[in-house]
Amino acid sequence: MADLKTNIGSLIKLQTVDSEIYILNREKEAKPEEVKVITAAFEEKKQGLAVLEKQLLDLQKEKKDRELELGSKEDAAKKLQGQLYQLKTNKEYQVMLQQINDAKADVSVIEDKILESMDKIDKARVEIDKEKQALQQQERLFNEQKNKIQIRIKEIDDRISQLDGQRKQIIPDIDPKILPQYQRILNNRDGLAIVPVKDNSCQGCNMHVPPQVINLIRMYERIITCEVCNRMLFIKDEAA
Repeated sequence: MADLKTNIGSLIKLQTVDSEIYILNREKEAKPEEVKVITAAFEEKKQGLAVLEKQLLDLQKEKKDRELELGSKEDAAKKLQGQLYQLKTNKEYQVMLQQINDAKADVSVIEDKILESMDKIDKARVEIDKEKQALQQQERLFNEQKNKIQIRIKEIDDRISQLDGQRKQIIPDIDPKILPQYQRILNNRDGLAIVPVKDNSCQGCNMHVPPQVINLIRMYERIITCEVCNRMLFIKDEAA
């Protein structure tokens, strides 16, 4: 079985692989949220178009209601006009004439409102056409972004598969008694199990490593771990 220094050298190689796997897995885990964000933005755009279309329908209904009201007022005015010459007294005639004039005034007001509705409908249609064009562009962008994310996920999966192959090549070089300890620390310390000591500091947690601990690391008699973060320690540029 290889000596401890050689084992640590193999652990360092394994850590390099596992660090990349860890980063890739974190990136992959974030992808569904990325899809969720761009989907929400696209759905919001679609909802904006739906609101405009609902407003158009309301305007069209308003116009139709006013047209029905106009028809009713015109019929009423015609009816009054037909009764005008059946009246016997001048007073009745004047009252009826005033009612006809009022009905005609109502017709004029409603006609103005219908023209107003038509203008609003025309503007709403222009706005909807504009929004539809923007939505088509947004949909293309959304599909492109979604496709890029899917491509990236495939790239991550392929790379992780390659790295898993590298792991399998390295693992046989590591003492079976040491490997479980490494794996346990890896799982509990955000994918970082073995770190160098640099400038008398643990590069995993940046805490001070006493000189006596550094001497123990250099002796290569047993695995030495950081007293704070429990990660395995080695001296940079000294490990195999």
